[in-house]
Amino acid sequence: MNDKKIYIKNKLDEGLTFKVSRFKEQIKKTKPHKHDEYYELIFLLNGEGFHCIESEKFMVSSPDFYFLKPGQLHYWQFTSIPKGFVILFNDNEFNAINEKTLIDIVRKLTDTTRLKIQPDKFPIHLLEEIFNEFQLNTQYSKEISHGLLKALFGKLLQIKEENPQNKSLPQSVYDKFVQLLVKECPQLHKVNEFADLLNITPQNLNTICRKQTRKSASEIITNQLLLEAKRYILHTDNTINEIAEILSFTDASNFVKFFKKHENITPIQFRDKHFQ
Repeated sequence: MNDKKIYIKNKLDEGLTFKVSRFKEQIKKTKPHKHDEYYELIFLLNGEGFHCIESEKFMVSSPDFYFLKPGQLHYWQFTSIPKGFVILFNDNEFNAINEKTLIDIVRKLTDTTRLKIQPDKFPIHLLEEIFNEFQLNTQYSKEISHGLLKALFGKLLQIKEENPQNKSLPQSVYDKFVQLLVKECPQLHKVNEFADLLNITPQNLNTICRKQTRKSASEIITNQLLLEAKRYILHTDNTINEIAEILSFTDASNFVKFFKKHENITPIQFRDKHFQ
């Protein structure tokens, strides 16, 4: 650990809302990082190694598909040359009125983190066409690309629905709550603060959360706070006092009590445990 902050990447150049590129064909371990308010869809045709997303470690076994949401932390460690495509976009890419169907398809994929794809079902031709269209950048490239994206996302939904363990689509208010959680946590800690931003009562927010996850809004906020805490404990050199301040706790002792209550060990013990 050499850094005080978790690196936030922005691969979308200024003014861009959409980008397609080939996955970098090199073996290297990336630093843990988050993405700045855009989605990253990763299609791996070849490659072996590990992909860590938040606290979950996936063994790369291509063909693979990963859907990273804004604010998610991840990093790679490849053991063979990866090949594939990366698609980036933010919420401004699609027209909310004229492209409702496309937006609905994207939303149906947002609770997906990883999909295993059979080699004969890997959408290589669609990906190549989308990539080529992005490179051409002609008058109608955006319309063509969106048509191809609709087909691509539809193919992913087909693959997803073949797996009976996939979750159902979150309700829109819950989806907004999750987005706010990523954006506003750790500055906000309380259910009523998030409920105010959503223009609903804390009771309604709890009801929606329990329906979707069987957890209260408070439990979900706590989990996000713990996730943020673990990010800074494991991936930065910040002191516990500094982390407490970053996470908007009144003082370090309150942060330590909070962490120990939920993890049964102190932040220092948690850090030592992972770096023995």
